[in-house]
Amino acid sequence: MTLQTADFDFDLPEALIARHPSNPRDAARLLHVGKAALDDRLVRDLPALLQPGDLMVFNDTKVIPAQLFGERPARDVPGGEAAKIEITLHKRESLDCWRAFAKPGRRLKPGDEIRFGEDFSAEVLEKTPEGEVTLRFGMGGTALFEALHRHGQMPLPPYIRKLRAVESSDAADYQTVYAREEGAVAAPTAGLHFTPELLAALEAKGIGRLMVTLHVGAGTFLPVKAEAIADHKMHAEYGVVSTAAAETINRARAEGRRIVSVGTTSLRLLESAADEAGRLHGFDGDTDIFITPGYRFRCVDVLMTNFHLPKSTLFMLVSAFAGMERMREAYAHAIRTGYRFFSYGDASLLERAT
Repeated sequence: MTLQTADFDFDLPEALIARHPSNPRDAARLLHVGKAALDDRLVRDLPALLQPGDLMVFNDTKVIPAQLFGERPARDVPGGEAAKIEITLHKRESLDCWRAFAKPGRRLKPGDEIRFGEDFSAEVLEKTPEGEVTLRFGMGGTALFEALHRHGQMPLPPYIRKLRAVESSDAADYQTVYAREEGAVAAPTAGLHFTPELLAALEAKGIGRLMVTLHVGAGTFLPVKAEAIADHKMHAEYGVVSTAAAETINRARAEGRRIVSVGTTSLRLLESAADEAGRLHGFDGDTDIFITPGYRFRCVDVLMTNFHLPKSTLFMLVSAFAGMERMREAYAHAIRTGYRFFSYGDASLLERAT
């Protein structure tokens, strides 16, 4: 049977969309989805739920201020007035070029300049009918990141921005405590629940920690519009698994230790770096892996993740990991008992179905 996008739909009350994170971070609720039962816990219970010897894999990407507000100067034609333009960067193409979503995209064409400040502007190189543009900035590398920090703001997900404005606290709230590699335009949200105290407690329990990097793109929030999920085109994101990290995971698996992925971003990267036999190799490049029910997981045993949008690629992924019926049951329980959803919401700990 061909899976349809409608198979992954569910009704979510708007009141359950988290506007702000839990404080402290590890006070968030955690739904343990075991193979036999559902268990309501807290994130700070993780050391009791995991086993000594488990290896947790975190995504250490760092979110950049990728939301920009600028102006396209007036064109020298009748009625060619200036236009206010909102830009959301979503994938780095080179040191000075990024793909971005533009609103309103209809006010732009190739060759246009967008000015974000006296010393900061970009040229539109390409434009798609959907409003996506390729921008070339007047600087690149570190200088570009510094300009983004001066002129940009945190790119909160659209479902939060719909409910409230970006606040100064989001600069810290929408960043993991271990973030170090700049380049993401969306947070690896399962990691937002960790505190230095929780990380220390996990280490004291004998649970290992390893870092990989996947620069999460804004495409993660795009809805699946195709009726059949097989017709959906997945966005690409850039990731790195070092050779040393791959060997550490291979050694842990050979020793019979479980691999615990913190977030769907870490999981997608690990699965992209694994061969058919489940052995990991160093990885440095783009991945557009699309994981849906029927996928055979190669290396991840346990997944910690937040609660995802209806009809999203991420809800499809968790349904593949823990089983469609199991996840329908888990989400129905979460909605019934008031779990908080999406980026600033609560978390789940999923045992792999097979």
